[in-house]
Amino acid sequence: MYYVPRVELYAALLLTLLATTSVFAQTAGPSTIPLDEITVAGAAPPSSGASARPGETAGSVTVPSVAKQRAAVNATVGSVAFVDAGDFQNRYANTLRDVLKDTPGVFVQERYGQELRLSVRGSGIARGFHLRGIELLQDGIPFNLADGSGDFYQIDPLALRSVEVYKGGNALTFGATTLGGAVNFVTPTAYTAFAPNILRIDGGSFDTVRENFQFSRISGPADFLINGTFTNSDGYRAHETQRTQNFNANIGYQLAPGVETRFYIGSYITDQKLPGALTLFDAFNNPRLANPTAISGNQSRQVETQRIANRTSFLLDVGKLDIDTWAIHKSLYHPIFQAIDQDGWTYGIAPRWAGTFDIGGYRNDTILGLRAFAGQNSALQFVNIAGQRGAQTLNALQSASNYEAYGENRFWFLPDVALMTGAKLFSSNRTYSNKGGFAANPTVQFGNVTYDGVNPKLGLLWQPLPDIQVFGDITRSRDVPDFSDLAQMNLLRTTFVPLEAQRAWTYEAGTRGRVDRLLWDVTVYRSQVRDELINFSINPGLNIPAATFNAPRTIHQGVEAAVSFEVARDLTGIGDTLSLTQIWTHNDFRFVRDPAFGNNRIAGIPDDVLRTVVSYAHPSGFYFSPSVDWVPHGAFADHANTLRVPGYALLNVQTGIDFKNGVSLFVDARNLTDERYISDISVVTNAATTAGGPAALAAFYPGNGRSIFAGVRAAF
Repeated sequence: MYYVPRVELYAALLLTLLATTSVFAQTAGPSTIPLDEITVAGAAPPSSGASARPGETAGSVTVPSVAKQRAAVNATVGSVAFVDAGDFQNRYANTLRDVLKDTPGVFVQERYGQELRLSVRGSGIARGFHLRGIELLQDGIPFNLADGSGDFYQIDPLALRSVEVYKGGNALTFGATTLGGAVNFVTPTAYTAFAPNILRIDGGSFDTVRENFQFSRISGPADFLINGTFTNSDGYRAHETQRTQNFNANIGYQLAPGVETRFYIGSYITDQKLPGALTLFDAFNNPRLANPTAISGNQSRQVETQRIANRTSFLLDVGKLDIDTWAIHKSLYHPIFQAIDQDGWTYGIAPRWAGTFDIGGYRNDTILGLRAFAGQNSALQFVNIAGQRGAQTLNALQSASNYEAYGENRFWFLPDVALMTGAKLFSSNRTYSNKGGFAANPTVQFGNVTYDGVNPKLGLLWQPLPDIQVFGDITRSRDVPDFSDLAQMNLLRTTFVPLEAQRAWTYEAGTRGRVDRLLWDVTVYRSQVRDELINFSINPGLNIPAATFNAPRTIHQGVEAAVSFEVARDLTGIGDTLSLTQIWTHNDFRFVRDPAFGNNRIAGIPDDVLRTVVSYAHPSGFYFSPSVDWVPHGAFADHANTLRVPGYALLNVQTGIDFKNGVSLFVDARNLTDERYISDISVVTNAATTAGGPAALAAFYPGNGRSIFAGVRAAF
């Protein structure tokens, strides 16, 4: 059901939730909370002073130090993760899998080139293309298009300083309340960069060569940084050639004491050939093949994106105000089953205030924000003639707009316990206009749907010791359909299908912390989902986009765990260490008394994903790190659960040395046993009913075979 926004009611509910903390403030006595890194350092107003730990830069008003970034993430009441780019800066990091593979609860798997599946807690679980259910941000500013869809090609691992993962409703700090949450990719500034100058070259298997440079300077009140990466690779499979050019730059200026503005500029060019999906037999026996249709249609994805954004920050008497504005232009030429030709803009503004103050002698941390963003996309389609435009088949216009208000509050009613309340109210419109006039789409179509609602959040954070946290929370999420869901394409025509928004209640409990040599981060969660947006591929072999439907009831539940233990110190008597890390993501996603699928597993993602890493580090800078990626049982290929791919285990080794003069050498060897495995699947409803039977189903992406990459990096 779609209804008119009731902003007055929602605003009242939001204020009521936030005002709850004031009630507690009137009934408790004075107390304090220790200002340690893991709890509240990030909640206090950031400054440009020298409060960073040794070896870390202090940051600035718009972008705080990495230490403060980490502390702000760890102060969240809920499951989060923080990745310092220093962990992979001197390694071979080519895709987001290389950045996020050690983050529990995040399923990230390569299909080919830069194309991958990114899912948190089953977000977009059955979708075989693009991104749904997770909000991507760069420097806290949205990277998704206005309809919520997104891609990964613009995120350059060599242009990052840190990554912040907010799972599920814990992304409310940015205003995001989807099932999967948000991932914020923070780029360096001249204040937070590893070095003023960085030069790098790496490459290896599949004729891969990549060059990267970064320069930054500070001059009085001004600073700037520019980063560029050029990648060329033929890929593991036939027809997988990849060419990318990524540029990121930011320019900051201190307008006055406590006032700073920063402009972000980006240009991203991707030219990726698509090898397509294979049958299960070919994926295991001829994994380097391309689908014949991908070759005859010269299937590819050519994307050009330009982005400009600004953050202007004000340090106030209480708290800090950030005002973000952005505009993104994206041009896509994508010959698959037809030649998709799209061009559009996304633009928005988002003020956000965060502050810490006392209420009746008790510490109180508050975040309040607004977001208004919209976009329009021209969606054309043509007959695909060997990758070129043939006769036009579609002329459509896609328009999306979103208006959001959100707030989150942490009230420390005991010295070591905080009550968290929050809510987001939103109104999202999707308008689709198919102008018709073509044989494949003869009639004019018009669709106009508005989704609105309130997503509340309630939780508790207990910190019994400075380095230990225990938390539990309840959050409401809603995922609004994007145009890939609403404008469904098949062999006959493009049809606008109004769908319900996906909504869920998620319950989670967890703990994170450190005791001597032991570190852990463990969360269990359960999401009760209504009207989940479920996809199945109409024809994986032809690369026709999936159809989408609302599943009445589903359950997403699982375990997100990472445990690291320093096994030994001073093995050679000179300060070296040996550590063991185990990451485990357990996924239990299933239908609930579904009319078609009963209580079956939702296809697309395996039940368990484990990663074991042994790391040896020497004070000279030498390191050696073997690892095993293990999937005991592969994912189902269909919602009917008639076909399941085998599990697998991959053996990898990373090694290198970081010299004190800033030069680093590294080698990354992957899948050393040349294991044949399935990395991803284009899900169907029932593999048994496929024309020609399951053996004819071309829905599988083979994983990369044995590969070795090496490189050198100089920071000075």
